[in-house]
Amino acid sequence: MDTTTATTTAGQRAGQRAGRREWVGLAVLALPTLLLSLDMSVLYLALPHLAADLRPSSSQLLWIMDIYGFMIAGLLITMGTLGDRIGRRRLLLIGAAAFGVASVLAAYSTSAEMLIATRILLGIAGATLMPSTLGLITNMFKDPRQRGSAIAVWISCFMGGTAIGPVVGGTLLQWFWWGSAFLLGVPVMVLLLMVGRALLPEDRDSQAGKLDLTSVALSLATILPIIYGIKEVARVGLTAAPILAIMAGAAVGVGFVRRQNRLASPLLDLRLFGNRTFTTALGVMMVGAVAMGGLFLFVSQYLQLVRGLTPLGAGLWLVPPTLGMIAGTMLAPPLAQRVGRGNVIGGGMAVTAVGMALLTQVDADGGLGLVVVALAICTLGLGPGAALVTDIVVGSVAPEKAGSAASMSETSGEFGIASGIAVLGSIGTAVYRSQVTVPADAPAELGAATRDTLASAVAAAEQLPAGMAAGLLEPAQEAFTSGLNVVAGIGTVAMAIFAVVAIVLLRRVGSGDGAAATDPTEATSIDLTEATSTDPAAADSIDPADLRLPVDLAEPAGRDGAGELVAAGDRW
Repeated sequence: MDTTTATTTAGQRAGQRAGRREWVGLAVLALPTLLLSLDMSVLYLALPHLAADLRPSSSQLLWIMDIYGFMIAGLLITMGTLGDRIGRRRLLLIGAAAFGVASVLAAYSTSAEMLIATRILLGIAGATLMPSTLGLITNMFKDPRQRGSAIAVWISCFMGGTAIGPVVGGTLLQWFWWGSAFLLGVPVMVLLLMVGRALLPEDRDSQAGKLDLTSVALSLATILPIIYGIKEVARVGLTAAPILAIMAGAAVGVGFVRRQNRLASPLLDLRLFGNRTFTTALGVMMVGAVAMGGLFLFVSQYLQLVRGLTPLGAGLWLVPPTLGMIAGTMLAPPLAQRVGRGNVIGGGMAVTAVGMALLTQVDADGGLGLVVVALAICTLGLGPGAALVTDIVVGSVAPEKAGSAASMSETSGEFGIASGIAVLGSIGTAVYRSQVTVPADAPAELGAATRDTLASAVAAAEQLPAGMAAGLLEPAQEAFTSGLNVVAGIGTVAMAIFAVVAIVLLRRVGSGDGAAATDPTEATSIDLTEATSTDPAAADSIDPADLRLPVDLAEPAGRDGAGELVAAGDRW
């Protein structure tokens, strides 16, 4: 078995370039990534069909949509750390087999309860795929330049699945039953199982301890209530139930953090956050995810509820912005070689600010073309950050922590999207409710529904004669568009500010050429080409006096990890 050990030196990693096997392996790893995004977009088109067949209640329908994402968000950290312990290829193949079986069960579900249960299984299996694939890519592509390009391809495949999802889903649902949407994953997972062992190297942390099941439970009890609460705030507003859920999750999170600080082999190594580059990159990633979540929430509703497009039509209009995201992602690595990662990330956020500024000029009558162009500019600017920040996060830690870093990257994205939907959605809803007007002759119950949301206004208008419906709906559409304008204005200011933050805080991060560390929080005085050995025992021969570690990276009392920190610091 081809095992990448945790003691490979930074100098050796930088000098090893990937060959044909690694690039073919990347194509294999890209398949489940494309599938996950394809699966999410296809489900929304299949909802009316499966609802007509299985007749779920409104609550069950929400769980069918949401439970998959809840399970992925809740288990990403656990699965990333589990991959570090048992092997990332092994976890990937186990997850692929489970995903394939769960997909078949979902396709042939005979009740809403069965479909919810299979969606839970799909979420558990899906949580193994993202950190495993990203962790494997990190260690397959040891040359920093190649790794940056590989991550850009990986992210582009995810975005590509989003782009083709409406087309594939619409075609399937035109000719087959709703279950065919779930069967898309079966051939992909079968192919991965057939060739994965031959093309993908096994990779794990040989010194990792046992998985702490108490930490797993605390992690789930932290993340799931918070994600649920954030989503409920977006759906029903600041009511008691979601606020209590968020507070409960946060309280459990305090206990989770305390336990991680006490464990010799924690589920989440909190020392990663002592690396300023790692922490800054995670923050930038979350800001970008907030923008993505809020933008697509409003634009998708604008296309359907204001412009009157079908879900398939709206999905097709969102293809150009998705292509913009892919273009920005693929352009990021070569641009970073020229001007540095921090400048490219900050410049991309500035471009996104320009796109958001254009969205402040959209109106309810003729804004379709402007919306699509503005959103494409936004995604073009967000693309470089998606690629480079992911590369920075997984590259700023030691190789044996790649799975944990990848899981943190994905978790921050999940939290960012959920927060963007909740926070920006709440702001837009508040603007809508403050500006919407209801005709005096409208029935009271329909007027109350109209004041709630635009979707309720559309449903109310369908119950009225044409003339009265227009009088009710047009002010509601204008009020919603005003909410979109306000949210875009807030986003413009926020992205401009964080563009400067990214340039300043990430200015010392290298361009991906494998140069020595330039971040002062990560620098050491050791020449690793001489002091570091592939022999694990060699770490004991390093004189601690030769190390100059900053205070925020110093090893907590009671742990011996100097060798880990040196390897992590040499990454950039």
